[in-house]
Amino acid sequence: MSTATTHNEGDSQSPFKEREILRTQRISKSFGSVVANKDIDITLYEGEIISILGENGAGKSTLMNMLYGLYKPSAGQIYVKGKAVSFTSPRDAIAQGIGMVHQHFMLIEPLSVLENIILGNEPYNWKGIDHKKARKEVSELIEKFNLHIDLDAKVEDIPVGLQQRVEIVKTLYRKVDVLILDEPTAVLTPQEIQDFFQVIRTLRDKGVSIIIITHKLEEIKQISRRVYILRKGNIVGEQKTEGLNREELANLMVGRNVVLHVEKPEPKVGSSELLSAKNLQVLGNRGTLALHEISLSIKPGEIVAIAGVDGNGQEELAEAIMGLRKVQKGTLSFEGEIITKVPTKNRIAQGISYVPADRHKSGLVLDFTLGENILLGNHRTPPLVSKGFLQEKQIYTYSDTLIHQYGVMTPSSRELASHLSGGNQQKVVLAREFERNPKCVIVSQPTRGLDVGAIEYIHSQIIRMRDQGVGILLISLELEEVFSLADRILVLFEGKIVKELNPKETNEQEVGLYMTGSNSHTGQNSTKGVHHE
Repeated sequence: MSTATTHNEGDSQSPFKEREILRTQRISKSFGSVVANKDIDITLYEGEIISILGENGAGKSTLMNMLYGLYKPSAGQIYVKGKAVSFTSPRDAIAQGIGMVHQHFMLIEPLSVLENIILGNEPYNWKGIDHKKARKEVSELIEKFNLHIDLDAKVEDIPVGLQQRVEIVKTLYRKVDVLILDEPTAVLTPQEIQDFFQVIRTLRDKGVSIIIITHKLEEIKQISRRVYILRKGNIVGEQKTEGLNREELANLMVGRNVVLHVEKPEPKVGSSELLSAKNLQVLGNRGTLALHEISLSIKPGEIVAIAGVDGNGQEELAEAIMGLRKVQKGTLSFEGEIITKVPTKNRIAQGISYVPADRHKSGLVLDFTLGENILLGNHRTPPLVSKGFLQEKQIYTYSDTLIHQYGVMTPSSRELASHLSGGNQQKVVLAREFERNPKCVIVSQPTRGLDVGAIEYIHSQIIRMRDQGVGILLISLELEEVFSLADRILVLFEGKIVKELNPKETNEQEVGLYMTGSNSHTGQNSTKGVHHE
Protein backbone atom coordinates (compact mmCIF):
# COMPACT_ATOMS: atom_id res chain seq x y z
CA MET A 1 0.00 0.00 0.00
CA SER A 2 1.35 3.38 -0.99
CA THR A 3 1.37 6.02 1.74
CA ALA A 4 3.33 8.63 -0.17
CA THR A 5 2.09 12.19 0.03
CA THR A 6 3.00 13.21 -3.53
CA HIS A 7 0.10 14.72 -5.53
CA ASN A 8 -0.49 15.83 -9.10
CA GLU A 9 -1.13 19.45 -10.03
CA GLY A 10 -4.91 19.04 -9.91
CA ASP A 11 -4.82 17.58 -6.39
CA SER A 12 -2.90 19.73 -3.93
CA GLN A 13 -1.74 18.07 -0.74
CA SER A 14 -4.32 17.51 1.95
CA PRO A 15 -3.64 19.41 5.18
CA PHE A 16 -4.53 16.33 7.26
CA LYS A 17 -2.12 13.75 8.59
CA GLU A 18 -1.95 10.34 6.97
CA ARG A 19 -4.53 8.47 9.06
CA GLU A 20 -6.43 5.40 7.87
CA ILE A 21 -10.17 6.01 7.84
CA LEU A 22 -11.52 3.09 5.79
CA ARG A 23 -10.06 -0.27 4.82
CA THR A 24 -11.30 -3.50 3.30
CA GLN A 25 -9.61 -6.83 3.89
CA ARG A 26 -10.21 -9.51 1.25
CA ILE A 27 -13.91 -8.70 0.87
CA SER A 28 -15.80 -10.68 -1.74
CA LYS A 29 -19.34 -10.76 -3.05
CA SER A 30 -21.10 -13.50 -4.98
CA PHE A 31 -24.57 -13.66 -6.46
CA GLY A 32 -25.24 -17.37 -6.76
CA SER A 33 -22.47 -18.71 -9.00
CA VAL A 34 -21.47 -15.24 -10.22
CA VAL A 35 -18.49 -13.72 -8.39
CA ALA A 36 -18.83 -9.92 -8.58
CA ASN A 37 -15.90 -9.05 -6.26
CA LYS A 38 -13.06 -11.24 -5.06
CA ASP A 39 -10.55 -10.56 -2.26
CA ILE A 40 -10.69 -6.76 -2.50
CA ASP A 41 -8.14 -4.81 -0.45
CA ILE A 42 -8.35 -1.01 -0.55
CA THR A 43 -7.40 1.71 1.95
CA LEU A 44 -8.62 5.30 2.22
CA TYR A 45 -6.86 7.94 4.32
CA GLU A 46 -8.33 11.00 6.01
CA GLY A 47 -8.68 14.00 3.70
CA GLU A 48 -7.81 11.95 0.62
CA ILE A 49 -9.47 11.52 -2.78
CA ILE A 50 -9.03 8.13 -4.44
CA SER A 51 -10.60 6.66 -7.57
CA ILE A 52 -11.88 3.19 -8.34
CA LEU A 53 -11.40 2.73 -12.09
CA GLY A 54 -12.94 -0.07 -14.12
CA GLU A 55 -14.99 -0.81 -17.16
CA ASN A 56 -18.72 -1.41 -16.91
CA GLY A 57 -19.39 -4.75 -15.24
CA ALA A 58 -15.99 -4.80 -13.48
CA GLY A 59 -17.64 -4.79 -10.04
CA LYS A 60 -17.16 -1.13 -9.03
CA SER A 61 -20.76 -0.53 -7.95
CA THR A 62 -20.95 -3.86 -6.12
CA LEU A 63 -17.87 -2.91 -4.10
CA MET A 64 -19.29 0.50 -3.20
CA ASN A 65 -22.68 -0.99 -2.35
CA MET A 66 -20.93 -3.21 0.21
CA LEU A 67 -19.21 -0.18 1.72
CA TYR A 68 -22.58 1.60 1.89
CA GLY A 69 -24.49 -1.30 3.44
CA LEU A 70 -26.68 -2.11 0.44
CA TYR A 71 -24.94 -5.49 0.09
CA LYS A 72 -23.40 -7.67 2.79
CA PRO A 73 -20.00 -9.13 1.84
CA SER A 74 -19.94 -12.87 1.22
CA ALA A 75 -16.47 -12.93 2.79
CA GLY A 76 -13.88 -10.55 4.21
CA GLN A 77 -14.02 -7.58 6.57
CA ILE A 78 -14.59 -3.82 6.42
CA TYR A 79 -12.78 -1.56 8.91
CA VAL A 80 -13.76 2.03 9.74
CA LYS A 81 -11.12 4.01 11.66
CA GLY A 82 -9.45 0.72 12.59
CA LYS A 83 -12.63 -0.89 13.93
CA ALA A 84 -14.24 -3.94 12.28
CA VAL A 85 -17.81 -3.13 11.22
CA SER A 86 -20.75 -5.01 9.75
CA PHE A 87 -23.53 -3.23 7.85
CA THR A 88 -27.05 -4.54 7.33
CA SER A 89 -28.35 -1.35 5.69
CA PRO A 90 -27.23 2.12 4.53
CA ARG A 91 -28.43 3.43 7.90
CA ASP A 92 -25.62 1.41 9.54
CA ALA A 93 -23.06 2.82 7.09
CA ILE A 94 -24.26 6.39 7.66
CA ALA A 95 -24.00 5.83 11.42
CA GLN A 96 -20.34 4.96 10.85
CA GLY A 97 -19.83 8.13 8.81
CA ILE A 98 -20.10 6.73 5.28
CA GLY A 99 -22.38 8.41 2.72
CA MET A 100 -22.97 7.74 -0.96
CA VAL A 101 -24.22 9.78 -3.94
CA HIS A 102 -25.54 7.48 -6.64
CA GLN A 103 -25.16 8.09 -10.37
CA HIS A 104 -28.94 8.34 -10.67
CA PHE A 105 -29.94 10.90 -8.05
CA MET A 106 -32.37 9.96 -5.27
CA LEU A 107 -34.25 13.26 -5.13
CA ILE A 108 -37.98 14.05 -5.05
CA GLU A 109 -38.30 16.67 -7.77
CA PRO A 110 -41.47 18.54 -6.62
CA LEU A 111 -39.96 19.13 -3.17
CA SER A 112 -37.68 22.04 -2.32
CA VAL A 113 -33.91 21.72 -1.90
CA LEU A 114 -34.25 22.02 1.89
CA GLU A 115 -37.03 19.42 2.08
CA ASN A 116 -34.92 16.95 0.08
CA ILE A 117 -31.86 17.48 2.25
CA ILE A 118 -33.62 16.84 5.59
CA LEU A 119 -36.02 14.15 4.34
CA GLY A 120 -35.93 11.18 6.72
CA ASN A 121 -33.76 13.07 9.19
CA GLU A 122 -35.99 16.03 10.10
CA PRO A 123 -35.49 17.90 13.40
CA TYR A 124 -38.67 18.20 15.48
CA ASN A 125 -40.05 20.45 18.17
CA TRP A 126 -43.42 20.44 19.93
CA LYS A 127 -45.10 21.91 16.82
CA GLY A 128 -43.74 19.28 14.44
CA ILE A 129 -40.84 19.65 12.00
CA ASP A 130 -38.52 22.42 13.20
CA HIS A 131 -37.94 24.15 9.85
CA LYS A 132 -36.05 27.02 11.45
CA LYS A 133 -33.49 24.70 13.02
CA ALA A 134 -33.19 22.67 9.81
CA ARG A 135 -32.60 25.79 7.73
CA LYS A 136 -29.96 27.04 10.17
CA GLU A 137 -28.07 23.72 10.19
CA VAL A 138 -28.17 23.30 6.43
CA SER A 139 -27.21 26.94 5.81
CA GLU A 140 -24.18 26.49 8.05
CA LEU A 141 -23.14 23.43 6.03
CA ILE A 142 -23.54 25.29 2.76
CA GLU A 143 -21.46 28.16 4.11
CA LYS A 144 -18.76 25.86 5.51
CA PHE A 145 -18.31 23.93 2.26
CA ASN A 146 -18.98 26.86 -0.10
CA LEU A 147 -21.79 25.01 -1.90
CA HIS A 148 -24.18 27.87 -2.88
CA ILE A 149 -27.67 26.37 -3.24
CA ASP A 150 -31.04 28.12 -2.99
CA LEU A 151 -32.79 26.14 -0.25
CA ASP A 152 -36.24 27.25 -1.40
CA ALA A 153 -35.84 26.26 -5.07
CA LYS A 154 -37.73 23.19 -6.23
CA VAL A 155 -35.35 20.41 -7.31
CA GLU A 156 -37.16 20.09 -10.65
CA ASP A 157 -36.26 23.71 -11.44
CA ILE A 158 -32.49 23.51 -10.89
CA PRO A 159 -29.83 22.15 -13.29
CA VAL A 160 -28.32 18.72 -12.82
CA GLY A 161 -25.05 20.14 -11.46
CA LEU A 162 -26.93 21.76 -8.58
CA GLN A 163 -29.01 18.62 -8.02
CA GLN A 164 -25.74 16.80 -7.43
CA ARG A 165 -24.79 19.41 -4.84
CA VAL A 166 -28.10 18.76 -3.09
CA GLU A 167 -27.19 15.07 -2.88
CA ILE A 168 -23.79 15.94 -1.43
CA VAL A 169 -25.31 18.27 1.19
CA LYS A 170 -27.79 15.48 2.08
CA THR A 171 -24.87 13.25 3.03
CA LEU A 172 -23.04 16.02 4.90
CA TYR A 173 -26.22 16.82 6.85
CA ARG A 174 -26.07 13.24 8.11
CA LYS A 175 -22.55 13.96 9.40
CA VAL A 176 -20.60 11.61 7.15
CA ASP A 177 -16.84 11.92 6.82
CA VAL A 178 -16.43 9.39 3.98
CA LEU A 179 -18.21 10.23 0.73
CA ILE A 180 -18.64 7.71 -2.09
CA LEU A 181 -19.46 9.21 -5.50
CA ASP A 182 -20.71 6.83 -8.21
CA GLU A 183 -19.83 8.14 -11.71
CA PRO A 184 -20.27 11.73 -10.46
CA THR A 185 -19.49 13.47 -13.76
CA ALA A 186 -21.54 11.22 -16.04
CA VAL A 187 -24.40 13.72 -16.35
CA LEU A 188 -22.42 16.97 -16.03
CA THR A 189 -21.36 19.42 -18.72
CA PRO A 190 -17.65 20.36 -19.02
CA GLN A 191 -18.33 23.58 -17.11
CA GLU A 192 -20.22 21.74 -14.35
CA ILE A 193 -17.40 19.19 -14.06
CA GLN A 194 -14.88 21.90 -13.18
CA ASP A 195 -17.32 23.36 -10.62
CA PHE A 196 -17.78 19.88 -9.18
CA PHE A 197 -14.03 19.35 -8.87
CA GLN A 198 -13.79 22.57 -6.89
CA VAL A 199 -16.56 21.37 -4.58
CA ILE A 200 -14.89 18.06 -3.77
CA ARG A 201 -11.49 19.69 -3.29
CA THR A 202 -13.17 21.94 -0.73
CA LEU A 203 -14.70 18.88 0.95
CA ARG A 204 -11.30 17.19 1.04
CA ASP A 205 -9.64 20.26 2.52
CA LYS A 206 -12.29 20.25 5.29
CA GLY A 207 -11.39 16.66 6.17
CA VAL A 208 -13.90 14.63 4.13
CA SER A 209 -12.39 11.52 2.54
CA ILE A 210 -13.72 10.72 -0.92
CA ILE A 211 -13.96 7.66 -3.15
CA ILE A 212 -14.85 8.32 -6.79
CA ILE A 213 -16.10 5.51 -9.02
CA THR A 214 -15.31 6.46 -12.58
CA HIS A 215 -14.20 5.37 -16.04
CA LYS A 216 -12.83 8.75 -17.18
CA LEU A 217 -9.06 8.60 -17.38
CA GLU A 218 -8.31 12.32 -17.62
CA GLU A 219 -10.51 13.16 -14.64
CA ILE A 220 -8.67 10.65 -12.47
CA LYS A 221 -5.43 12.49 -13.16
CA GLN A 222 -7.03 15.84 -12.33
CA ILE A 223 -8.69 15.01 -9.04
CA SER A 224 -7.40 11.80 -7.40
CA ARG A 225 -4.34 11.11 -5.33
CA ARG A 226 -4.36 7.35 -5.95
CA VAL A 227 -6.31 5.00 -8.20
CA TYR A 228 -7.27 1.35 -7.84
CA ILE A 229 -7.93 -0.51 -11.10
CA LEU A 230 -10.71 -3.09 -10.94
CA ARG A 231 -11.12 -5.72 -13.66
CA LYS A 232 -13.57 -8.63 -13.60
CA GLY A 233 -14.11 -8.21 -9.87
CA ASN A 234 -10.41 -8.15 -8.95
CA ILE A 235 -8.03 -5.34 -8.06
CA VAL A 236 -5.36 -5.58 -10.78
CA GLY A 237 -3.38 -2.50 -9.82
CA GLU A 238 -2.96 0.52 -7.56
CA GLN A 239 -1.09 3.61 -8.70
CA LYS A 240 -0.35 7.17 -7.70
CA THR A 241 -1.99 9.49 -10.21
CA GLU A 242 1.14 11.60 -10.61
CA GLY A 243 2.70 10.80 -13.97
CA LEU A 244 0.00 8.34 -15.02
CA ASN A 245 0.05 7.28 -18.66
CA ARG A 246 -3.47 7.39 -20.10
CA GLU A 247 -2.94 4.58 -22.60
CA GLU A 248 -1.33 2.24 -20.08
CA LEU A 249 -4.13 2.90 -17.60
CA ALA A 250 -6.79 2.14 -20.24
CA ASN A 251 -5.06 -1.07 -21.26
CA LEU A 252 -4.73 -2.19 -17.64
CA MET A 253 -8.43 -1.45 -17.03
CA VAL A 254 -9.70 -3.36 -20.06
CA GLY A 255 -7.00 -6.04 -20.30
CA ARG A 256 -6.10 -5.32 -23.92
CA ASN A 257 -4.84 -2.52 -26.14
CA VAL A 258 -7.54 0.15 -26.45
CA VAL A 259 -7.84 2.63 -29.31
CA LEU A 260 -8.47 5.97 -27.60
CA HIS A 261 -8.77 7.94 -30.83
CA VAL A 262 -11.43 7.11 -33.41
CA GLU A 263 -10.01 6.06 -36.75
CA LYS A 264 -12.41 6.60 -39.60
CA PRO A 265 -12.16 6.93 -43.39
CA GLU A 266 -13.38 9.98 -45.27
CA PRO A 267 -17.19 9.94 -45.55
CA LYS A 268 -18.91 9.04 -48.79
CA VAL A 269 -21.82 11.43 -48.49
CA GLY A 270 -24.88 11.01 -50.70
CA SER A 271 -26.07 13.88 -52.87
CA SER A 272 -29.71 14.03 -51.74
CA GLU A 273 -31.21 15.03 -48.40
CA LEU A 274 -32.25 12.07 -46.29
CA LEU A 275 -33.77 13.88 -43.30
CA SER A 276 -34.51 17.58 -43.14
CA ALA A 277 -36.13 20.03 -40.75
CA LYS A 278 -37.28 23.45 -41.90
CA ASN A 279 -38.21 26.30 -39.54
CA LEU A 280 -39.08 23.86 -36.77
CA GLN A 281 -40.74 25.21 -33.62
CA VAL A 282 -41.30 22.85 -30.69
CA LEU A 283 -42.53 23.43 -27.13
CA GLY A 284 -40.67 22.21 -24.06
CA ASN A 285 -42.21 20.52 -21.03
CA ARG A 286 -43.22 23.87 -19.49
CA GLY A 287 -45.12 25.06 -22.54
CA THR A 288 -42.51 27.56 -23.73
CA LEU A 289 -40.62 27.34 -27.01
CA ALA A 290 -37.69 24.96 -26.77
CA LEU A 291 -36.78 25.11 -30.48
CA HIS A 292 -36.91 28.33 -32.49
CA GLU A 293 -37.06 28.07 -36.29
CA ILE A 294 -34.61 25.14 -36.45
CA SER A 295 -33.47 24.12 -39.93
CA LEU A 296 -31.03 21.28 -40.63
CA SER A 297 -30.46 18.41 -43.02
CA ILE A 298 -28.70 15.05 -43.00
CA LYS A 299 -27.47 13.17 -46.05
CA PRO A 300 -26.74 9.45 -46.38
CA GLY A 301 -23.28 8.48 -45.16
CA GLU A 302 -22.55 11.45 -42.89
CA ILE A 303 -22.54 12.15 -39.18
CA VAL A 304 -24.01 15.52 -38.24
CA ALA A 305 -23.30 16.35 -34.59
CA ILE A 306 -25.35 18.66 -32.41
CA ALA A 307 -23.08 20.33 -29.83
CA GLY A 308 -24.56 22.26 -26.95
CA VAL A 309 -24.89 22.62 -23.20
CA ASP A 310 -27.59 20.30 -21.88
CA GLY A 311 -31.07 21.82 -21.82
CA ASN A 312 -30.77 23.93 -24.97
CA GLY A 313 -33.33 21.93 -26.97
CA GLN A 314 -31.51 18.68 -27.73
CA GLU A 315 -34.14 16.39 -26.21
CA GLU A 316 -36.99 18.28 -27.89
CA LEU A 317 -35.27 18.06 -31.28
CA ALA A 318 -34.74 14.30 -31.05
CA GLU A 319 -38.32 13.68 -29.86
CA ALA A 320 -39.79 15.92 -32.59
CA ILE A 321 -37.91 13.99 -35.28
CA MET A 322 -39.21 10.70 -33.87
CA GLY A 323 -42.79 11.95 -33.54
CA LEU A 324 -42.70 11.77 -29.75
CA ARG A 325 -43.24 15.52 -29.41
CA LYS A 326 -45.64 17.71 -31.39
CA VAL A 327 -44.25 20.18 -33.91
CA GLN A 328 -45.89 23.59 -33.47
CA LYS A 329 -44.61 25.05 -36.71
CA GLY A 330 -42.38 24.04 -39.61
CA THR A 331 -41.90 20.76 -41.46
CA LEU A 332 -39.99 17.53 -41.14
CA SER A 333 -39.19 15.55 -44.29
CA PHE A 334 -37.72 12.09 -44.82
CA GLU A 335 -36.58 11.02 -48.30
CA GLY A 336 -38.55 13.91 -49.74
CA GLU A 337 -41.82 13.00 -47.99
CA ILE A 338 -43.27 15.28 -45.32
CA ILE A 339 -43.53 13.31 -42.06
CA THR A 340 -44.42 16.14 -39.63
CA LYS A 341 -47.65 14.41 -38.54
CA VAL A 342 -46.69 10.80 -39.28
CA PRO A 343 -46.93 8.49 -36.20
CA THR A 344 -43.74 7.22 -34.59
CA LYS A 345 -44.36 3.61 -35.61
CA ASN A 346 -44.53 4.68 -39.26
CA ARG A 347 -41.29 6.64 -38.96
CA ILE A 348 -39.60 3.52 -37.58
CA ALA A 349 -41.04 1.47 -40.45
CA GLN A 350 -39.75 4.04 -42.95
CA GLY A 351 -36.21 3.61 -41.62
CA ILE A 352 -35.61 6.04 -38.71
CA SER A 353 -34.09 4.60 -35.54
CA TYR A 354 -33.57 6.34 -32.20
CA VAL A 355 -31.06 5.80 -29.41
CA PRO A 356 -32.37 8.05 -26.58
CA ALA A 357 -30.18 9.92 -24.10
CA ASP A 358 -31.55 8.14 -21.03
CA ARG A 359 -31.42 4.37 -21.49
CA HIS A 360 -33.31 3.80 -18.23
CA LYS A 361 -36.10 6.29 -18.83
CA SER A 362 -36.61 5.93 -22.58
CA GLY A 363 -34.36 3.22 -24.01
CA LEU A 364 -35.24 0.13 -22.01
CA VAL A 365 -37.92 -1.40 -19.83
CA LEU A 366 -35.68 -2.55 -16.99
CA ASP A 367 -38.14 -5.18 -15.74
CA PHE A 368 -38.31 -6.78 -19.22
CA THR A 369 -35.87 -9.41 -20.44
CA LEU A 370 -33.27 -8.46 -23.03
CA GLY A 371 -35.28 -10.36 -25.63
CA GLU A 372 -38.41 -8.40 -24.78
CA ASN A 373 -36.46 -5.14 -24.97
CA ILE A 374 -35.02 -6.02 -28.37
CA LEU A 375 -38.56 -6.82 -29.49
CA LEU A 376 -39.74 -3.26 -28.75
CA GLY A 377 -40.55 -1.57 -32.04
CA ASN A 378 -40.09 -4.89 -33.83
CA HIS A 379 -43.27 -6.41 -32.42
CA ARG A 380 -45.03 -6.24 -35.80
CA THR A 381 -42.12 -7.70 -37.74
CA PRO A 382 -42.16 -11.30 -39.02
CA PRO A 383 -40.88 -13.83 -38.04
CA LEU A 384 -40.94 -12.36 -34.50
CA VAL A 385 -44.71 -12.16 -34.84
CA SER A 386 -47.03 -14.39 -36.86
CA LYS A 387 -50.77 -13.86 -37.35
CA GLY A 388 -50.79 -11.37 -34.48
CA PHE A 389 -48.99 -13.66 -32.01
CA LEU A 390 -45.49 -13.20 -30.67
CA GLN A 391 -43.17 -16.09 -31.53
CA GLU A 392 -41.11 -16.67 -28.38
CA LYS A 393 -38.59 -19.07 -29.92
CA GLN A 394 -37.83 -16.73 -32.81
CA ILE A 395 -37.67 -13.71 -30.49
CA TYR A 396 -35.03 -15.25 -28.24
CA THR A 397 -33.08 -16.80 -31.12
CA TYR A 398 -32.90 -13.37 -32.75
CA SER A 399 -32.04 -11.55 -29.52
CA ASP A 400 -29.40 -14.14 -28.57
CA THR A 401 -27.79 -13.55 -31.96
CA LEU A 402 -27.72 -9.79 -31.39
CA ILE A 403 -26.32 -9.91 -27.86
CA HIS A 404 -23.53 -12.17 -29.12
CA GLN A 405 -22.89 -9.93 -32.13
CA TYR A 406 -22.71 -6.79 -29.97
CA GLY A 407 -20.67 -8.37 -27.20
CA VAL A 408 -23.28 -7.96 -24.46
CA MET A 409 -21.96 -9.59 -21.28
CA THR A 410 -24.88 -11.73 -20.11
CA PRO A 411 -25.68 -15.47 -19.91
CA SER A 412 -28.63 -15.12 -22.30
CA SER A 413 -31.23 -12.72 -23.64
CA ARG A 414 -33.67 -14.08 -21.02
CA GLU A 415 -31.85 -12.04 -18.36
CA LEU A 416 -33.63 -8.92 -17.08
CA ALA A 417 -32.27 -5.64 -18.43
CA SER A 418 -31.94 -4.36 -14.85
CA HIS A 419 -29.26 -7.01 -14.18
CA LEU A 420 -26.84 -5.56 -16.74
CA SER A 421 -24.19 -2.87 -16.33
CA GLY A 422 -24.74 0.49 -18.01
CA GLY A 423 -22.42 -0.29 -20.90
CA ASN A 424 -24.13 -3.59 -21.63
CA GLN A 425 -27.56 -1.96 -21.39
CA GLN A 426 -26.45 0.61 -23.95
CA LYS A 427 -25.22 -2.15 -26.27
CA VAL A 428 -28.69 -3.72 -26.13
CA VAL A 429 -30.29 -0.42 -27.18
CA LEU A 430 -27.79 -0.03 -30.03
CA ALA A 431 -28.30 -3.61 -31.16
CA ARG A 432 -32.07 -3.11 -31.38
CA GLU A 433 -31.88 0.23 -33.19
CA PHE A 434 -28.95 -0.50 -35.52
CA GLU A 435 -30.23 -3.90 -36.63
CA ARG A 436 -33.59 -2.62 -37.91
CA ASN A 437 -31.73 -1.81 -41.17
CA PRO A 438 -32.31 1.92 -40.68
CA LYS A 439 -31.58 4.62 -43.21
CA CYS A 440 -31.22 7.29 -40.53
CA VAL A 441 -30.33 7.03 -36.85
CA ILE A 442 -30.79 9.66 -34.13
CA VAL A 443 -28.13 8.89 -31.50
CA SER A 444 -28.36 10.94 -28.30
CA GLN A 445 -25.61 10.79 -25.65
CA PRO A 446 -24.52 7.31 -26.83
CA THR A 447 -21.65 6.89 -24.36
CA ARG A 448 -22.89 8.76 -21.27
CA GLY A 449 -21.59 7.02 -18.16
CA LEU A 450 -19.69 4.34 -20.11
CA ASP A 451 -16.12 3.11 -19.77
CA VAL A 452 -13.36 3.45 -22.32
CA GLY A 453 -13.83 -0.07 -23.69
CA ALA A 454 -17.56 0.39 -24.24
CA ILE A 455 -16.97 3.84 -25.77
CA GLU A 456 -14.46 2.40 -28.23
CA TYR A 457 -16.97 -0.27 -29.29
CA ILE A 458 -19.96 2.08 -29.62
CA HIS A 459 -17.97 4.63 -31.63
CA SER A 460 -16.86 1.86 -33.99
CA GLN A 461 -20.51 0.82 -34.51
CA ILE A 462 -21.58 4.40 -35.27
CA ILE A 463 -18.77 4.70 -37.83
CA ARG A 464 -19.77 1.32 -39.31
CA MET A 465 -23.33 2.52 -39.79
CA ARG A 466 -22.14 5.74 -41.43
CA ASP A 467 -19.88 3.82 -43.80
CA GLN A 468 -22.86 1.66 -44.81
CA GLY A 469 -24.61 4.82 -46.03
CA VAL A 470 -26.75 5.52 -42.97
CA GLY A 471 -27.32 9.20 -42.10
CA ILE A 472 -26.63 9.87 -38.43
CA LEU A 473 -27.66 12.76 -36.19
CA LEU A 474 -25.37 12.63 -33.15
CA ILE A 475 -26.38 14.60 -30.05
CA SER A 476 -23.60 14.73 -27.47
CA LEU A 477 -22.48 16.85 -24.53
CA GLU A 478 -18.95 15.46 -24.88
CA LEU A 479 -16.92 17.72 -27.18
CA GLU A 480 -14.22 15.05 -27.48
CA GLU A 481 -16.89 12.68 -28.82
CA VAL A 482 -18.27 15.34 -31.18
CA PHE A 483 -14.83 15.97 -32.69
CA SER A 484 -14.06 12.24 -32.89
CA LEU A 485 -17.19 11.33 -34.85
CA ALA A 486 -18.65 14.39 -36.60
CA ASP A 487 -18.40 15.19 -40.30
CA ARG A 488 -20.30 18.44 -39.61
CA ILE A 489 -21.00 20.24 -36.32
CA LEU A 490 -24.14 22.26 -35.59
CA VAL A 491 -24.02 24.30 -32.38
CA LEU A 492 -27.33 24.59 -30.53
CA PHE A 493 -27.87 27.46 -28.08
CA GLU A 494 -31.18 28.52 -26.54
CA GLY A 495 -33.11 26.40 -29.05
CA LYS A 496 -31.39 27.90 -32.10
CA ILE A 497 -28.62 26.64 -34.36
CA VAL A 498 -26.13 29.46 -33.98
CA LYS A 499 -23.27 28.06 -36.06
CA GLU A 500 -22.30 25.29 -38.48
CA LEU A 501 -18.64 24.27 -38.31
CA ASN A 502 -16.28 21.86 -40.05
CA PRO A 503 -14.51 19.83 -37.31
CA LYS A 504 -11.28 19.98 -39.33
CA GLU A 505 -11.36 23.78 -39.36
CA THR A 506 -12.28 24.53 -35.74
CA ASN A 507 -11.40 23.44 -32.20
CA GLU A 508 -13.08 22.70 -28.88
CA GLN A 509 -12.48 26.23 -27.60
CA GLU A 510 -14.31 27.85 -30.50
CA VAL A 511 -17.21 25.40 -30.33
CA GLY A 512 -17.37 25.90 -26.56
CA LEU A 513 -17.72 29.65 -27.01
CA TYR A 514 -20.68 29.23 -29.36
CA MET A 515 -22.22 26.65 -26.99
CA THR A 516 -22.36 29.23 -24.21
CA GLY A 517 -23.64 32.07 -26.39
CA SER A 518 -20.27 33.73 -26.92
CA ASN A 519 -19.09 35.30 -30.16
CA SER A 520 -15.45 34.33 -30.56
CA HIS A 521 -14.81 37.02 -33.15
CA THR A 522 -16.21 40.06 -31.36
CA GLY A 523 -15.77 38.99 -27.76
CA GLN A 524 -19.47 39.68 -27.11
CA ASN A 525 -21.16 37.29 -24.80
CA SER A 526 -24.75 36.33 -24.09
CA THR A 527 -25.36 34.75 -20.71
CA LYS A 528 -29.08 34.28 -21.03
CA GLY A 529 -30.04 30.73 -20.16
CA VAL A 530 -26.62 29.87 -18.76
CA HIS A 531 -26.67 28.82 -15.12
CA HIS A 532 -24.33 30.66 -12.80
CA GLU A 533 -23.72 29.06 -9.46
